[in-house]
This record gives sequence, structure tokens and C-alpha cells, in this order.
Amino acid sequence: MSDASSAPPWRVGLLYSATGVTAAIEISQQRGALLAIDEINQAGGVLGRPVEAVVYDPASDPKAYRRYAETLLTQDEVRIIFGCYMSSTRKAVLPVVEALRGLLFYPTLYEGFEYSRHCVYTGAAPNQNAIQLAKYLLATHGNRFFMIGSNYVFPYESNRIMSDFVTQSSGKVLDEVYVPVDPTPQDFERVMAKIRKTGPDVIFSTVVGRGTAMLYEAYRAAGFDPATMPIASLTTSEAEVAEMGPEAARGHITAAPFFETLGTSAARRFVAAFKARHGADAPVTACAESAYFQVHLALRALARAGTDAPEPLLAHLADAEMDAPQGRVRIDASNNHTYLWPRVARLDAQGRFQIVWNPGIRVKPDPYCVVQRLDDWSADGLNAASPSSPEG
Repeated sequence: MSDASSAPPWRVGLLYSATGVTAAIEISQQRGALLAIDEINQAGGVLGRPVEAVVYDPASDPKAYRRYAETLLTQDEVRIIFGCYMSSTRKAVLPVVEALRGLLFYPTLYEGFEYSRHCVYTGAAPNQNAIQLAKYLLATHGNRFFMIGSNYVFPYESNRIMSDFVTQSSGKVLDEVYVPVDPTPQDFERVMAKIRKTGPDVIFSTVVGRGTAMLYEAYRAAGFDPATMPIASLTTSEAEVAEMGPEAARGHITAAPFFETLGTSAARRFVAAFKARHGADAPVTACAESAYFQVHLALRALARAGTDAPEPLLAHLADAEMDAPQGRVRIDASNNHTYLWPRVARLDAQGRFQIVWNPGIRVKPDPYCVVQRLDDWSADGLNAASPSSPEG
């Protein structure tokens, strides 16, 4: 092992909220990033130099994200930033990163339809989670959907995409409602009245942050049955489940590339290391897994480039691969997005995700939904699959 302690550090920025409406999920992301940095430093750092994280808490406020991004790039001698959860925060940071020639690594599922030369996207694009969730729900629960989301860009765009999939199956969107990003329980009481009136087969939720627990608790209080009318979501993870408890979570459905219960040896090692560092009760989310492997990918590229300047880094990231906890991932040089492994899981009585559908293929990112038919979603993924698919 090289002695990296005496060399000047490589400084990287972490922009994850420890407070605010999305703190629970973003804390898991920051923990994933810090675990990766720990592992890299324990192995001797990068080119004999340690990695130092410069950490700020933007408190779920897009303006604070922008301000701290400027501080990182102009005052803290940082060129690489890992962070952002809500799309509104990513969109606040990207102009700063582009203008100041930095590089943002974004570890969160999002609505797609974006490309920046100065951003690497390691969360799921819609063709890597939404289309698989739609296919599963339409096959198992029905085609009458009620949509509820938080009032910002990701829910609007995700609902538009999901609506396309529903109408392809001759289904119907019965209603589409939005609540504030920082809602009250009363907001969801009104939503439950609309759900009772419309009687959908599925409630598709793009509610984020602490409103998620309010939604599921309101659903339970209304006496609805997840066996016949589940909440299905792309944004409900182990972190949100920890805030609501297993009784409210039981029976509901999520699509993501990673779950804490994933049975691969790589996933088990990652979960064990995460909990050893952060505590046995620390939720391990898909966003945390993405935040973890993107740090490893970025700093492997830095080791090859010999610099943290964005252009050389991007050249070495082009088509870079690694064995992530979810399976072998790869950056697509054509769009800076990542090949990922879609899965669908249902929450059991203990509030743990149990995988109910694992297509077993790695899916090429299609952020612009060029292929947007339910029957065609896996065409690129089949060509990109590793010889042996991850367990499930």
C-alpha cells in the first residue's frame, strides 16, 4: 500500500442535503460516496495522493446548490462534484459547472431528455426503470392509473412518460394531481378522497422526500388494500420506508437497479461495508449505490488521466466499466449515461424489498426515449448483457 498521507490530496465536492425535505435519501447518497472515498484512501489513494471530500449541506434548496457549486469550483480548488437529488437542484448546478469547467456526477434516477458534456449520469433514465415498472404493473394489476407527484419537473415529466405507456395498453389515467415539495398531511387527505372516488388499479407516485411517508400513511389510514390497488413508485426507497415504518410500506412496489436485499455477492459486500461504516439501521438505497460506484468510476478515470481536469477525465470515462453492486455497469460515451440493471420489487411485512421481477439484462441508457414502446424496451439491453446476469 502506498503512503498517500504525505501527498497533497485530490479534492472533490459533495453536494448532498443533510437537512431539508429530501435529507433522508440524500444522506444515504452521501454515505455511499464517503464509503467509496474511504475504500480508495485505504487502498493508498489515487496516484499516491489521498482523496479529500469537501462537503456542504444545501438543505434541499436549489439556490443553495448553485451557491455551493460556485464556492467549490472557485474557492475550494475542486473540479469534480458528486451530488444533487431533485432535478431542480441538478438544473441549478449545471450552468455553474458548465461555465466554470467543472464536472458533475449525478447519481439519481431522473426524467431524461438531457445531455451536458459536463455531467455524468449514473442513475436510471426512464427506459431503465419506468418502462419496466409499467410493463410489470400492466401485466399484474390493471391499466387504470391514478398519478400523484411532487410539484416540480421530475414528476411532471415522469407522469407524461408513464401516461404514454398506459395509453399504449389501452389504459386510462383517471387523474393526475400534485402536492407541494414540502407538503402537509392534509394535502394527502384530499388526495385519498380523489382516489376513493376514482377507484384506480394502480397509484403511480412520484412524490419525493418526507412527503412520501405522509402519502403511504394516508393510504393506510384510508383503509386501502395494496394487494388490489398498490402504490407503485420510482422514488420510494429504503430511506423513505425507514421514515414510515413497515405497516404503511407493506405491499407497495418500486422499480430500481438496486435494492438492499439484492442477493449478489457484490451487493452483500457493499451492504455489509455500508452498515459497518454508518450503522446497522442505515438504509442502503439505489441512489446510495449509484453515488458509491460513480466515485469509484470517476477516480479510476482520474488515475488513468493523471489529472482531475474534466476533458481528460471524460476521455477515460468513455465506455468505462466496473463491477458495481447491482452488476457490471458502463458509461455510454455517446450520452454520458450509464448501462444499468432494472428490477422491480415489492415491500414485505418487514418493510424490506423483495424482488418480484428481474429481467436479468443490462439496459443501454436511452435518455431521449427513442425506443418508447413497451414491447421494445429490452432490445438494446439484450445486446449489452454480460454473459451471466446478476442474481436477484
